[in-house]
Amino acid sequence: MTKQTILFDLDDTLIHCNKYFDLVIDQFADLMEMWFHSYQIPVEDIKNKQAEVDLKRVLISGFEPDHFPQSFVDTYLFFSDVTGRSQRPGEIERLTELGRGVYGHSIEPYPFVFETLTELQAEGHVLHLYTGGDLEIQMRKVTEAGLVRFFGSRIHVARHKTIDFLEALIRKEGFGRKSTWMIGNSLRTDITPALTAGIHAIFMPAVQEWAFNNVEVNIEPTGAFLTLNSLREIPEAIRSYIARGSAFTTKPASNE
Repeated sequence: MTKQTILFDLDDTLIHCNKYFDLVIDQFADLMEMWFHSYQIPVEDIKNKQAEVDLKRVLISGFEPDHFPQSFVDTYLFFSDVTGRSQRPGEIERLTELGRGVYGHSIEPYPFVFETLTELQAEGHVLHLYTGGDLEIQMRKVTEAGLVRFFGSRIHVARHKTIDFLEALIRKEGFGRKSTWMIGNSLRTDITPALTAGIHAIFMPAVQEWAFNNVEVNIEPTGAFLTLNSLREIPEAIRSYIARGSAFTTKPASNE
């Protein structure tokens, strides 16, 4: 079998992530509802404002770890201004601590992670991890998830996963585009950059998706473009593509 270079995303591809953020956002909304109860602000309005604030920062500068807790504070300050309710330092501190706490959650691998990576490695493919976020936080996840043995030094952490960053990575590492795959849950930061760079892409829809990742994909693939719902399907999908020796696609439906 022809050796392939396979890049895996981390969060919500190999390990759970979004569901922990959703839990913390629910706690934030509960606090806000309690503090602003007399102003009758709908919980959905609170969550929408937090999502808007958080998304703006991520689009500009990527995944800074302070963005998420600051989005809680900024949302709190916004509704304080709108309602005229006084701002209280103790509440701001509590929201900051709540937001930061999401980065300390336990690591929960997706089903079939170890079986899939072991099988691909045994078939001679070279595995890379390409993830976005803070280096220290992401490396803690990789270590605690027991994934270092599959990727070794081939772990690439970008503050902002962009088309330019992926292209630079491909050139730096000398990846052959016809034998390189990007596997991830984000249409924005995994699939669109991969197709733009002319490499294969496997879209793995997350169980719980974040609005940031929901974009339309309008790029004509030059290689494989697949949508799979389980990690265990990946080895056979790659084997089938190599055996057929030609491009094929199964485009995902829009997430919007």
